Amino acid sequence: MTVKEIKKMAKEMGINGAKMVKADLIRAIQGKEGNTPCYATGVVACDQAGCCWFGDCQKG
Repeated sequence: MTVKEIKKMAKEMGINGAKMVKADLIRAIQGKEGNTPCYATGVVACDQAGCCWFGDCQKG
């Protein structure tokens, strides 16, 4: 997903992500979805396999 698509998703959720970088946007979306905002924070044993960012986060 591109940053532009992520910003659109954030905006649709009521998140003002105009000045946020990708990781911060995703963490804001995670929090809004009720997930732990942990994208790209180095969490190795993530138990949130239902998070839509899980695959991207765990591969990086």
